[in-house]
Amino acid sequence: MPADRFSTATRLKALGSQAAERVYRAQSRRVRTPRRSRLTGRAALLGLVVCSMVVALAYPTRQYISQRSDIEDQRRQAEQTRERVRELREQKARWQDPAYVEQQARRHLHFVRPGETGYIMRDGTADTLRPRDSGAADRPWYRNLWDGVDRADQRG
Repeated sequence: MPADRFSTATRLKALGSQAAERVYRAQSRRVRTPRRSRLTGRAALLGLVVCSMVVALAYPTRQYISQRSDIEDQRRQAEQTRERVRELREQKARWQDPAYVEQQARRHLHFVRPGETGYIMRDGTADTLRPRDSGAADRPWYRNLWDGVDRADQRG
């Protein structure tokens, strides 16, 4: 008799049952220890609360920033207005002085005192008016053309 106590069929049966037990144990381990999800109920609730807070605070924050900008613009405008009022008060005080009034009348209105002779000197910066008919050579070509058309219309 051989040294083996069991037959091949008995060995296969034992190996099959052992393999089946291993598979069953491996499957039962998976079932017993479920894989933990990274997103728990508490984490989802926290995320929902944070998102709702961001949405709830976004509009008031934008309004606050906008109003701060408007306030700054109003302050700047008030400061400019105060500066303009100060300048106008200074100008009003100057106009109360008779010497300033006389100076402005001489400069802008060309007033002179009795007995003085007024002269206006052209310094070359002002536009000088040319006589209307200074000749065809002094005018641009298109003006000569239109003058010719106008004269032809008047004759005809």
